[in-house]
Amino acid sequence: MPRAPVSLGAAARVWAKIGCLSFGGPAGQIALMHDELVVRRRWLDEERFLHALNYCMLLPGPEAQQLATYIGWLMHRRRGGLIAGALFVLPGLALVIALAAAYVTWRELGWAAGLLFGLKAAVLALVAGALVRIGGRALRRPVQQVVALAAFVAIAIVGAPFPVVVAGAAAIGLLVHAVRPDALPAPPALTAAHDDTTVVGALAAAGALAHTRPSWRITGATAAACAIAWLAPVAALALLAPGSLYARQAVMFSGAAMITFGGAYAALAYVGGRAVALGWIAPGQMVDALGLAETTPGPLVLVLPFVAFVAAAAVDGIAGGVAAAALAAWVTFAPSFLWIFVGAPYIEALRGHGGVHAALAAITAAVVGVIANLSLWFALHTLFGRLTPAALGPWTVELPVWSSVDVGAVVLAGAALVATVGWKVRGVKLLAPCAIAGLAWRLVA
Repeated sequence: MPRAPVSLGAAARVWAKIGCLSFGGPAGQIALMHDELVVRRRWLDEERFLHALNYCMLLPGPEAQQLATYIGWLMHRRRGGLIAGALFVLPGLALVIALAAAYVTWRELGWAAGLLFGLKAAVLALVAGALVRIGGRALRRPVQQVVALAAFVAIAIVGAPFPVVVAGAAAIGLLVHAVRPDALPAPPALTAAHDDTTVVGALAAAGALAHTRPSWRITGATAAACAIAWLAPVAALALLAPGSLYARQAVMFSGAAMITFGGAYAALAYVGGRAVALGWIAPGQMVDALGLAETTPGPLVLVLPFVAFVAAAAVDGIAGGVAAAALAAWVTFAPSFLWIFVGAPYIEALRGHGGVHAALAAITAAVVGVIANLSLWFALHTLFGRLTPAALGPWTVELPVWSSVDVGAVVLAGAALVATVGWKVRGVKLLAPCAIAGLAWRLVA
């Protein structure tokens, strides 16, 4: 039976819920969206979700926020994309600003340590469960499994840049398609009735997806409007307050939004080095910022507004910190709307192209390898207090110091994993009990 359309107001409430529960970095956030939108609500099917995700993984900036914007745009045009993208960020941004204000005032967050400890364990379980679910769907062919393993090794051991991994996966997909087309999944049949049990499919069947057809005229106008909105504050500060801290932050964070392919950790590496070199933040404070960003909802690049807040608050107090954080968030996330509103119609037009579908299928497999790497990184930093470098041929990897294992984290993460994988407990029903259990553990340990 065809699905009924979802109103913009109803969609906004779902996006607000996702924004409030999007813990766990991109792996956990993508898993949450998949569960809410594909599995539970049937807003779109697996193929459209992965097609959109593949495109977002190619872009600079936070891929999970871009995926939310893409799906919001699919369902409700640019208004839906703006609402989805904004609501994915705003809850986490508000919390990061509040925590930054507490941080610069008291310089410690001991009152939150227990809650954050419990949340980390829950997030680890969510990410592990997401890896199993997404991997099971995306790695159905031997070629995809090999690509996923190669991507994991390339990132986790070799340290290959993310764009190189994605480009290599796309090249493998195109090559395999040319030599053995049946080795990768074939493009889906794009008939109107094929997926009308989903909301987006029913919209397509009713002819309500005209906005997804590419138009050079609309592309030009959209690109100009998005670029002006993004860069207007930067230009205004450069003209009205040249050389000020806020103008320099606007330029640096805008640059980070343009060049940091590979998600949050690429952005953190770039901004962390620059901010420490400029004296905006101390190395230890950068570690604190990352820890907070990993345990708040929203994209991990919300660490950038934290950095901006701490630097500006040292000069102009809390009010200056709030202004700097808001500016950093704007120039960091506004480009995401440009990439989606301009590029998505052309990506939609390529859904049935065999070569493109093969390349994106290989990219999807590589993304599983990337998520596996993030899952391993998160597990090591959640379950162990110390890691030690070890040589692996010409490369260096981090191995856990087994004597530093956190028994409480292992117990809580294990229980959360059983709950989410075995009993399908997710979202606030998992996060809230884990946070309370973490607080209780810290009080008695």
